[in-house]
Amino acid sequence: MKYLIHLVVGLFMIGWSGYAQSVSEVRGYVHSGGVPIEFASVVFAGKGIGTNTNESGRFILSSIPHGSYTVRISMVGYKPWSKSVTVPFSELIIELEEEPTSLEAVVISGTMKEVTKLQSPIPVEVYTPALFLKNPTPNIFESLNVINGVQPQINCNVCNTGDIHINGLEGPYTMILIDGMPIVSSLSTVYGLSGIPNHLVKRIEVVKGPASTLYGSEAVAGLINIITKEPFNLPQIQTDVFATSVGEWNADMSIRMKSGKSHALWGINYFSYNQARDINNDNFTDVPIQNRFSIFNKWDIPLRHGKNGSLAWRYFHENRWGGELQWSEQYRGSDIYYGESIVTNRFELIGTLPLTQQKSMKFDYSYNYHTQDSYYGVTRFQASQQVGFMQITWNQRMGKHDLLAGIPFRFIHYDDNTPGTAEVSGINQPSVTFLPGIFIQDEFKFAVKSSLLAGVRLDHHNIHGTIFTPRISLRYAPTTNSVLRITSGTGYRVVNLFTEDH
Repeated sequence: MKYLIHLVVGLFMIGWSGYAQSVSEVRGYVHSGGVPIEFASVVFAGKGIGTNTNESGRFILSSIPHGSYTVRISMVGYKPWSKSVTVPFSELIIELEEEPTSLEAVVISGTMKEVTKLQSPIPVEVYTPALFLKNPTPNIFESLNVINGVQPQINCNVCNTGDIHINGLEGPYTMILIDGMPIVSSLSTVYGLSGIPNHLVKRIEVVKGPASTLYGSEAVAGLINIITKEPFNLPQIQTDVFATSVGEWNADMSIRMKSGKSHALWGINYFSYNQARDINNDNFTDVPIQNRFSIFNKWDIPLRHGKNGSLAWRYFHENRWGGELQWSEQYRGSDIYYGESIVTNRFELIGTLPLTQQKSMKFDYSYNYHTQDSYYGVTRFQASQQVGFMQITWNQRMGKHDLLAGIPFRFIHYDDNTPGTAEVSGINQPSVTFLPGIFIQDEFKFAVKSSLLAGVRLDHHNIHGTIFTPRISLRYAPTTNSVLRITSGTGYRVVNLFTEDH
């Protein structure tokens, strides 16, 4: 009997050993351009085995028998991926390619509410970080150069100032938004655009054409909405470092953290270019020397009614100069050697607060403080600007009508050492702008394939009075993959001579 028990146990151990050696744990990572893709479908075709990726783009399948399989990965907005694999293997690293012609991508910039590209009556172009990885650049300003109809333009070869043109109109007619907030304007337009690092960007939405009805001043040529990443949809730690043969160094690092039910993202960017190059031998720098640093923090905070609010801030510092090769910091403001030296400090705050459990009402706010301390040869230019913005929006669907209304308020305080804000009777006279307004928009779907969007906006400028800006757009979709849009609208822009030139 004892020998029989030993025999049974031995046979069981041999069988268990063979079974243990015939299965393995399968791991993988799914991403697109280095950005993890969550909830992607992972299927072993024909075997009834599958799972989804987690928030970090990773998946694990246990006890997979050894053998050959066809693995298929799919996700909305990306091209399907398929490959034959043999288990066991260490880990699958899968990069999905975006579907550039997908019309089901959700956009918000055209109508200030979530809608698919196909259903949007306003044409919106969407660009993701995958586009920027094909042509690495240290900031958003240079990245936009690859977008058709959007032209970043350098206006000064010495100090490298620039702006963004849409469809040929000058830079001041283009509105730059971050998470839908108009915080890049006036003084910051000259140098602030180069301080937005690529690694913070989830996607960029571009609207070509008038959008002043929803977004107010400056959105005459169009708008560029830079949408930042959500903290809960990122790897724990991510770094991106690159250098060029001309001496550019750029480093990005982001860290995802969690405190209670809230998720946070910390991002740091550093850019340096310290080579005084003079290829054309004119004794002037071809590209200004630049040292730039920024820190970014964004929170995703659950609220009592079940929705999430967001709060983000960013600090940006830059020191740049261009001019004669002999120039150095000790000659700042002197006439020994000509140089243009600009020191910029900037602080930004952005927040969104849903006011109801549905998406019908929310409160948006932003604030930025921007200072510039600069010398152009012996001429000193000092300026500071504060921009505050808040807005309550309400959205409601009523039958065939989709109504959107909002009450925005914008405050701008600008001061510099030019005659524009000179002292009067010994008292400084900064430029102060109060801009309250109201807008309403109605999207009327009068047929299965057609819709009409009409909107009006009234703003009251404390100097220029009441300003009326209408917009109308007609959409017709003859097939499921084609759409025709006709849009018309007006806009306005208040000129500031001292901040629209360097």
